[in-house]
Amino acid sequence: MATTAKMFEEPFDADEYIERLAWRTPGGGSKGGAEAFDPKRLLEEFENHIEELKQLDEKIQRRVEKLEHQCQREAKEFAHKVQDLQRSNQVAFQHFQELDVHISYVATKVCHLGDQLEGVNTPRQRAVEAQRLMTYFNEFLDGELRSDVFNNPDKIKEAADIIQKLHLIAQELPFDRFADVKAKIASKYHDLERQLIQEFTAAQRRGEIGRMREVAAVLLHFKGYAHCVDVYIKQCQEGAYVRNDVFEDTAVLCQRVNKQVGEVFSSPEAVMAKLIQNIFENKLQAHVREKLDETRHSDVEQYLKNLYDLYTKTTALAAKLSEFNLGSDKHTFLSKLIKNIFSSYLESYIDMEREYLHTRSAVILQRYYDSKNHQKRPIGTGSIQELKERIRQRTNLPLGPSIDTHGETFLSQEVVVNLLQETRHAFERCHRLSDPSDLPKNAFSIFLLLVEHLCVDHIDYALEIGLSAIPSADAKNANLYFLDVVQQANTIFHLFDKQFNDHLMPLISSSPKLTECLHKKKEVIEQMEVKLDTGIDRTLNCMVGQMKHILATEQKKTDFRPEDENNVMIQYTTACSKVCAYVSRQVERVRKSMDGKNVDTVLTELGVRFHRLIHEHLQQYSYSSMGGMLAICDVAEYRRCAKDFRVPLVLQLFDTLHALCNLLVVAPDNLKQVCSGEQLTSLDRNLLHAFVQLRVDYRSARLGRHFS
Repeated sequence: MATTAKMFEEPFDADEYIERLAWRTPGGGSKGGAEAFDPKRLLEEFENHIEELKQLDEKIQRRVEKLEHQCQREAKEFAHKVQDLQRSNQVAFQHFQELDVHISYVATKVCHLGDQLEGVNTPRQRAVEAQRLMTYFNEFLDGELRSDVFNNPDKIKEAADIIQKLHLIAQELPFDRFADVKAKIASKYHDLERQLIQEFTAAQRRGEIGRMREVAAVLLHFKGYAHCVDVYIKQCQEGAYVRNDVFEDTAVLCQRVNKQVGEVFSSPEAVMAKLIQNIFENKLQAHVREKLDETRHSDVEQYLKNLYDLYTKTTALAAKLSEFNLGSDKHTFLSKLIKNIFSSYLESYIDMEREYLHTRSAVILQRYYDSKNHQKRPIGTGSIQELKERIRQRTNLPLGPSIDTHGETFLSQEVVVNLLQETRHAFERCHRLSDPSDLPKNAFSIFLLLVEHLCVDHIDYALEIGLSAIPSADAKNANLYFLDVVQQANTIFHLFDKQFNDHLMPLISSSPKLTECLHKKKEVIEQMEVKLDTGIDRTLNCMVGQMKHILATEQKKTDFRPEDENNVMIQYTTACSKVCAYVSRQVERVRKSMDGKNVDTVLTELGVRFHRLIHEHLQQYSYSSMGGMLAICDVAEYRRCAKDFRVPLVLQLFDTLHALCNLLVVAPDNLKQVCSGEQLTSLDRNLLHAFVQLRVDYRSARLGRHFS
């Protein structure tokens, strides 16, 4: 096969190349089997091909050498060209430097010549201007204005420039000699000023911004420029207030005017500020006065709502207007305008807020008590009441007659929501309307009113009534409504705490009033918790008293010493059944009335008292063998009831009591072993002995010897 350089281009595989060469050689491949293979022919082909490769290599090498020589020659030629260009560049740079020096020299000469010409021309121009003004001054002196500039309406701009300069000159002249001419110049000055303002007004009505800009530029040097601005501001407001919302109309008006003043006046920020000041001092102030004065004395609630609404809208409008260019201190400027409108109302705001909140809260409470046909009882204060409170806390005695509330808690979530809502509105108004320095103090005063009406006049009063309604511990079939009071009081406390955190804390969090508020809140809650604890304790006493009454009326001595030992068919006694049913109801009531750890705390106390009662009750009887078994069944039922408490301590107490009851039935020979059991070994031996003494066979079986 013909050998070319392209056959060795990448990717090149030498093994594949040799295989292909051998395959194409007759007798060199595997075609035809081993008999057809001719190694000599293959060797000869390889030798010939090697010669071809050598020739190809020499050919390629010669070509490479030729290209290398050509590249070296071109590199030398390029280097010569670069050197020639560098020399040309140096020559051009020298010429540029020479030209730059020459241009600087010529420019210096031109500037010097210009200064000389200006020095000659300026006095000449001043002299020409002075001569021209003297000519016009002579016309005023003669009393006849002959120049076309004063008689042609189209040249009012030029006439204004002349009369403004003559007016300045006339002010320097002595009055006694030039009184007449000064009066004529002044008259013409005011006449032109009036014409310019009229022209500006007409152009504004036609919407000709370019003409307005020209006239305003001329009037800028006149005393009547301020009057021109006033006219512009007045005309801007014509027809601008077409909606019922004066604040929205004002925002739209200022947005439109802000785009225009920059095209008309040379100092748009001053014109814009004057427009806003005019709107605030006239339109907005009149609107605020009208809205507030009509309700200030007749409807305080509506007055406070209007004040809050108007102040909020005004500050929101000021925030929008602050986006415009009103000068360097625009925020102070806008704040001052707002203060000028509302200062007389804000000074008395907090007093009216407190008075309204006090009156409104009292009305809400009185309306509730009236709906219950309840005449509110006076709660005693002073040293006698404090003495009664201390005695009640320490002795748990019901001081004073018990009253029947017929199940009424005198706590209303609707009343609480209304009081909290009124207070929330008061906090919102206080936040918006109070001076930042007075905000914590004002918020604290509102909080004190909430404490007075919600915590003292409503919750504390209900607790006092609830405490008075708790019957004595020995009352029969007592209705224990105090747990309902506890349940509602807990709900109200959560609402009270939520408002404290959500609405009061943000207003006082960074002020010294925070400590006072937290202290007051803690003090109020602690006072109420004391009364709640007292009421719960007395309620538990009533529950235990009711259990005691059931046991006293239902438990018979023959229950544990049956006449026929072999004919006892009941699983537990009637007294046990009724007590367990009563306890289960009370446990459920406690769970509904409490939340959190309070449930476990109260149930633990009730369970301990329940255990103590049953323990003491069982020690009042003597037990036969079958009676002891029945006592064990009763205690097992009591223990099952104790599981409803879900308190490990209570269950443990009844487990121990159940183990003690086993002493009533154990065989005399096994008594000592049972007393040493796991549940009884830690108990006082006197307690074990006391239970063993309840057995009817205590003396006959000589059981006392086990404890001697």
